Amino acid sequence: MGLANRMKSLAAIPQEKSDSVFGDVMVLVKARLSLLVLITTLVGFLIGWRGPLDWVLLTATLAGTAMCAGGAAALNQWWERDLDALMKRTRSRPLPAQRMQPLDALLFGLFLSVTGVAILALFTNLRAAFLAFATIAIYILVYTPMKRRSSFNTLVGAVPGALPPLIGWVTARGSYNLEGSLLFAVLWFWQMPHFLAIAWMYREDYANAGYVMISGNDPEGSITSRQSLLYTLCLLVVTLLPGLIGFNSPLYFFVALLLGVVFCAFAMSFVFHRDRNAARRLFFYSILYLPLLLGLLVATVR
Repeated sequence: MGLANRMKSLAAIPQEKSDSVFGDVMVLVKARLSLLVLITTLVGFLIGWRGPLDWVLLTATLAGTAMCAGGAAALNQWWERDLDALMKRTRSRPLPAQRMQPLDALLFGLFLSVTGVAILALFTNLRAAFLAFATIAIYILVYTPMKRRSSFNTLVGAVPGALPPLIGWVTARGSYNLEGSLLFAVLWFWQMPHFLAIAWMYREDYANAGYVMISGNDPEGSITSRQSLLYTLCLLVVTLLPGLIGFNSPLYFFVALLLGVVFCAFAMSFVFHRDRNAARRLFFYSILYLPLLLGLLVATVR
């Protein structure tokens, strides 16, 4: 069935009503994902900062990053509104459900993005502003169109997802260094098993929308599950480095090792079972794992 025909068949589906305009805005800016962006930015700032907190700088960092994250999410949904209508998990969003006008979403996304970058440029530093701009540009101009062209889109999409802690670090330190790069690496590798599990659980939905995912050409799940395990093992190695180089205390090393081994166990289970339940367990542990690791990083930094 062609894209036009699929769109016609979906037109007859009753659209879900929104309880409020505020609720639709929260969906448009992907509030939960934006909250994760804020948390990782805060972690980068706290790990990089030395001395009494500069609350003005921290507030500007979080405010600017939040606006950039919300703006990027709105622009992404504006771009993909027709494709979102083809997937069960996204068809009730404000744009495909026609509860919001595309022009309104576009202007709102641009306003948030430009304002967020401006706040970072004016109140933090130009390096942080550049990273925020790069995050939006890669997410919208590279990752979003790439989703229908190449399965490498997951690798590219993990880059803007890994930049927020580096933004926090750069606002605190004013420059890049090894420790800041490790924060980027931790978030990049964490996203891979997380997103691969999602891609496996919703592989039919992605296929209906024409997205090119690894899971789409992997009916047995062997490639998706093995890659999940590979990236989880890489994540384990990367997360141990702060302890090995003395950036964090020995306690960090052993707890991070425990968290990583459990993560690998869930990925190994996915390799052996290759079903929706195994992917779901991997996905939910990834959600539990990240805040535990980030909290550990902040609590044990030297």
